[in-house]
Amino acid sequence: MRMLRIALASLTTRWPSLLGAFLALVLGVAMTAVMLLGLAAAVEAPPGGEESVSLVAALGTAGGVSVFVSAFVVASTYSYAVVRRRRELGLLRLAGATRAQVRRTVLAEALLLAAAASAVGCGLGRFGAPLLIRWLAGVGMAPAGFAPSGSVWPLHAAFWTGLLVALGGVAVAARRAGRVGPLDALSAADADTGVLTPGRLVLGLGLLLGAAVLAGTALATDPADLLHRKTYTTRPMWLICACGLLSPLLAPPLVRGLGRLLPARLFGHAGRLVRANAGSALRRTGAGAVAAPVLVAVALTGSLAGALDTVSAARGAEAAARTSADLVVVPGSAPTAPTARLVAALGTVPGVDAVCATAPTRLALVEPDGVPVRAEARAAAPAGLTALARLPLLAGTPAALDDDALVLPAEWGRTVGERVPVIRADGSRTALRVAAVLRDGLAADGLYVTPANAPGARVDRIELRLAPGADRTAALAAARVSATPYGATVLTRADWLAVAAPATGRIARLRTALVLGLAVVYTGITLAGTLLTTTADRRRELALLRLAGATRAQVVRLVTAESVLVAAVGAALGCAVTAAQLATMHAALAALGVPAPWALPWRPVGLVTAGAVALAALCTAPATVWVLRARPVIAAAR
Repeated sequence: MRMLRIALASLTTRWPSLLGAFLALVLGVAMTAVMLLGLAAAVEAPPGGEESVSLVAALGTAGGVSVFVSAFVVASTYSYAVVRRRRELGLLRLAGATRAQVRRTVLAEALLLAAAASAVGCGLGRFGAPLLIRWLAGVGMAPAGFAPSGSVWPLHAAFWTGLLVALGGVAVAARRAGRVGPLDALSAADADTGVLTPGRLVLGLGLLLGAAVLAGTALATDPADLLHRKTYTTRPMWLICACGLLSPLLAPPLVRGLGRLLPARLFGHAGRLVRANAGSALRRTGAGAVAAPVLVAVALTGSLAGALDTVSAARGAEAAARTSADLVVVPGSAPTAPTARLVAALGTVPGVDAVCATAPTRLALVEPDGVPVRAEARAAAPAGLTALARLPLLAGTPAALDDDALVLPAEWGRTVGERVPVIRADGSRTALRVAAVLRDGLAADGLYVTPANAPGARVDRIELRLAPGADRTAALAAARVSATPYGATVLTRADWLAVAAPATGRIARLRTALVLGLAVVYTGITLAGTLLTTTADRRRELALLRLAGATRAQVVRLVTAESVLVAAVGAALGCAVTAAQLATMHAALAALGVPAPWALPWRPVGLVTAGAVALAALCTAPATVWVLRARPVIAAAR
């Protein structure tokens, strides 16, 4: 009970130093509540088919990312807040408090602060959820009937998640606080020592090794899994946690390297002091409060935006690599004549030496246990498929395709010559021989049959290959003349690829914006609050600089440069996570045989990094001016 009274008194008197932790938790709970309320509304909305399923998946992913981001940032902020109270905790030890009592005091403070912050965050979440729902409906991501939910379980979940996040984040810091000795109250040094503990090093290396093992296992067994949205959204979290834990080891060389980029004209010899301050205060720099939000924001932005562009570029590259067509004809929605006549007419166009008409169909392949698995397939004549398709063969040949055979990807686990029970689109059953096995890729149409096994299928594209030396302009004009009576459209290879494998779609980008938007805003606000509180905590240190002869302008420039340097360290670690994530995805594409170009997210990463650096400067400079308003002699004596 006595420790509880001490905790209440400490919260009352030291609230400015805990403001950053309080703000981080309030916004984290609010962000989680908003996502969960949106998820509840999506679940309760009238069934909307694929659109509803997609919205539920997007909100669920955004909710998971929100919890991760808030937990990571809150843990770093609470850890720093406890470390800054080393002298106060040392005085408690001098006054006779045991280690267990000190730990209980720190945990009691965290519990009281977390309860208040979670309650405020739930209130903000209840207010913000309708705004999210209106935005989703406005941009076309929500189905008809999407409205705010009256459920209370999202608020309960967000509240208790906030408490667990706070207590989990402060648990390690409380254990460390219990080890503070009585003589630490007499220490005047603020340098961080013993930041990289053996447990922290082992855990960080373990996470790094775990991420590498998971990626290596996926590359060896199922490379395509690394290209799925859920996978490339969650895998960066392993690397972010590993970088956060190992930052005491990674930050000092980054501080020294980036610190040398400070313009000597503005800082001169003070640049050494900037590097020394940033390198000695590891909990404020690479290991904690200031760098952590920047690391999370840059890493998630680069990883998700880069993954989205990488998959989009890979789909385009794969579509281009799988066909040798020079022209593609798309039949109209209501052709004026049978498609067979259109194919025959196109075959007579001067310069055309190969024609392949394909049609989408659905099949169900029966697994050995008798379970039918539905799949997208394409129906094509064997001669045309052999002439125009560039299929990534593992075994067999598409020339062996006939009415008694099929071509399928390796993911089905079948071998050439094996009989596969198949249910055709009209419900009829047959058993088809495997003519060829293809390497797995990104395309959904890696399964081919002949038109005889695709009843009711309607041709949706006709590929034309021109003879070497043929006049492409004349062939295009002639093909358009032949296709016009049939209501068909003739496209060049480039135009068709732009339609068949377009750049990242609007809805996909909106989903990414939903996942990243609140997380980036949250980390930005948290970074601003942390910068203000950490600068205020340095009142005595800055006063000693003034007494040593530094002018106010010099101190302001020095502290601002230090904050900018720390933000740059966080951004560098975030870029390292992004590079590792994209390298893993490209290794997966190489394993799948997809010649995808690198799609580096320079713009979003640059914007987030520039925003973090600008925010560091804009928050630190005014806070430093405010701290320096007191006379140095008075401030140094406190």
